[in-house]
Amino acid sequence: MEKIIHRANSRGYANHGWLQSYHTFSFANYYQPERIHFGALRVLNDDTVKGGMGFGQHPHDNMEIVSIPLQGALEHKDNTGRHERILSNDVQIMSAGSGITHSEFNASKTEPVNFLQIWVFPKLRNIQPRYQQQTFDPADRHNRLQTVISPEANSGVLWINQDAWFSLGQFDAGQNLELTPALPGQGSYLFVLNGQLEVAGEVLQTRDAIGIWDYENVKVNITAPTELLRIEVPMLS
Repeated sequence: MEKIIHRANSRGYANHGWLQSYHTFSFANYYQPERIHFGALRVLNDDTVKGGMGFGQHPHDNMEIVSIPLQGALEHKDNTGRHERILSNDVQIMSAGSGITHSEFNASKTEPVNFLQIWVFPKLRNIQPRYQQQTFDPADRHNRLQTVISPEANSGVLWINQDAWFSLGQFDAGQNLELTPALPGQGSYLFVLNGQLEVAGEVLQTRDAIGIWDYENVKVNITAPTELLRIEVPMLS
């Protein structure tokens, strides 16, 4: 098994006043050549936006873009006519494909919104842009991983244009997990939203992360009440 550790305090940080953003991987003015991507996982930004503020219309292409609100709500508009509100326990995915323009604003004028924006390299390029959003019951992730994104169409969760899976979990202290890859050549990226766990000989705490690959199974011991995001992706060269 191979592994890489990304501690919370090693992330890039940008404070724009209206936006505070932590970058796990190189992004914008934060550049670290050894932290460009983990396999097909290209961006994991931990953003907090002040009330009434947000990202104006801007373009994307050929990227799978996932937004997961952790606190508060986002308002999304795009050039396909979509106008949606994304709440806690919602997950949004957008295939930028051949090109899409969108905006994301804090849906509140007064309260901050904290959300993860995650980019994954696509499997097929220049597909027709598309948008999906779904609400997931947090009770279904108590002491287990709840799949929210899958490459399997019509699976009851959001579809992604890549051999990738996203799962969320909320665990009590003392719980244990055993992770196995869904496909050969896959890696898992574990991001601790809050709490503490032990995996692969490492102790991870809030906003720490570990990437593991070349493994058949790995055990995770939950040592404090913990919320966890697992992203499984192909390990691209």
